[in-house]
Amino acid sequence: MFRAVASRAVPRAARPVTQSTFCAPNIYFQGRLRRGYASEAEEKDLVIIGGGVAGYVAAIKAGQSGLKVACIEKRGALGGTCLNVGCIPSKSLLNNSHLYHQILHDTKNRGIEVGDVKLNLAAMMKAKDTSVSGLTKGIEFLFKKNNVEYIKGTGAFKDEHTVAVNLIEGGGETTVRGKNILIATGSEATPFPGLTIDEKKVITSTGAIALQEVPKKMTVIGGGIIGLEMASVWSRLGSEVTVVEYLGQIGGPGMDKDVAKQAQKLLQKQGMKFKLNTKVVSGDADGEGVKVTVEAAKGGKEETLDADVCLVAIGRRPYTNGLGLENIGLEVDERGRLIIDQEYRTKIPHIRAIGDVTFGPMLAHKAEEESVAVIEYITKGYGHVNYGAIPSVMYTHPEVAWVGQNEQELTAANVKYNVGQFPFSANSRAKTNLDTEGFVKMISDAETDRILGIHIIGPNAGEMIAEGVLALEYGASSEDVARTSHAHPTLSEAFKEAAMATYDKAVHY
Repeated sequence: MFRAVASRAVPRAARPVTQSTFCAPNIYFQGRLRRGYASEAEEKDLVIIGGGVAGYVAAIKAGQSGLKVACIEKRGALGGTCLNVGCIPSKSLLNNSHLYHQILHDTKNRGIEVGDVKLNLAAMMKAKDTSVSGLTKGIEFLFKKNNVEYIKGTGAFKDEHTVAVNLIEGGGETTVRGKNILIATGSEATPFPGLTIDEKKVITSTGAIALQEVPKKMTVIGGGIIGLEMASVWSRLGSEVTVVEYLGQIGGPGMDKDVAKQAQKLLQKQGMKFKLNTKVVSGDADGEGVKVTVEAAKGGKEETLDADVCLVAIGRRPYTNGLGLENIGLEVDERGRLIIDQEYRTKIPHIRAIGDVTFGPMLAHKAEEESVAVIEYITKGYGHVNYGAIPSVMYTHPEVAWVGQNEQELTAANVKYNVGQFPFSANSRAKTNLDTEGFVKMISDAETDRILGIHIIGPNAGEMIAEGVLALEYGASSEDVARTSHAHPTLSEAFKEAAMATYDKAVHY
């Protein structure tokens, strides 16, 4: 069991930089550090490049710890991709498009009769923008509260302790020096060869949250979480959506196979079309719309998909353009990630990196955990992130959420396990809400009953998974969860019943 869990953390532990590289007696580094200091009084304790989730959380935590901090952000608004063009605006659209879809298709059964229902897309986009602006201003307030200097501009290394900043307000350039420097520049959408992103016809998630009209047809390249969430929004609003996925399941390899199968079935029921085990051969956006040529992943007859808009959602890649890494001798690996040790240090020990720009899942909450840990390393000499207990959530309807390992991974690792499952159709709260699709699935070690993974598809899955994360963090058994009282009637009772089914038998199914 522990070998299987550890294998998920290998990319962080297996670093080419040895511990001896960072020892205090290392004369090479001592010399570099001495030469880097011009005047200690002029330096910040910490300079952070990037004001996204990783950067701004680290800045606030550092300020709370009494450090003198400067955070450099080129967007002109804090929060990074997540808050400005990712997690937050997409959830606004997902929530409101779900309400629209529900009013159109799911009110008669609830005793609610409505008249002529119309979509006001401009107003829906305005509601999204209002959510975003309120949150970014909130972060600026927290910066002021914790004495964090906010520098609006693009930062690049001048030397190992100095960052040059091209200011975006008023122009000009300034420099800021730091005893410690944290790289938190995040990631960008991975482009698809042959299709030029214009965020109008060929779009990434950034364009997908800002379309001015509902496309009649949309082709989505990539059936991962981002692709499926954006596909859900526009499908609900009236677009004919086709998702092309190279793998044999949606949701990516982290999603449990049973959950992925159920999710696809329910999304198809909502009107989305899927082409799995299918690769995109080429794309053409020269005409009015976008033509995407596909064929079976193993080869076969080609087929052309016509659409008004094509969403490229094949993943994200670390963003290091213009950072001036060459000026300080920092290199990236074959996937563009900054190489770090277990304390987030690059080969230059006072320069660290966290979040999407380095190893691990590209998730905002993973970046937040690293933000706290890296400040603790700087201020206390120790920190911790449990990479085996990082949840994932897909905010479609029904929601999908999971933490820990899935059946595919455990089977591949030859781990013996037990599985318990409980459907929401047997849950009293779900039945009264008329929202019964999906289930909770729990996996535990066959010998110790320690929980190895939890997978949920159903209402409120994204909130419910927090209990699963806590269970993994504390090493709980399925029996521990099963013997914990859950309020009645609640959706969380399905979680308890799944635990009962794992070590014994569920009562209500």
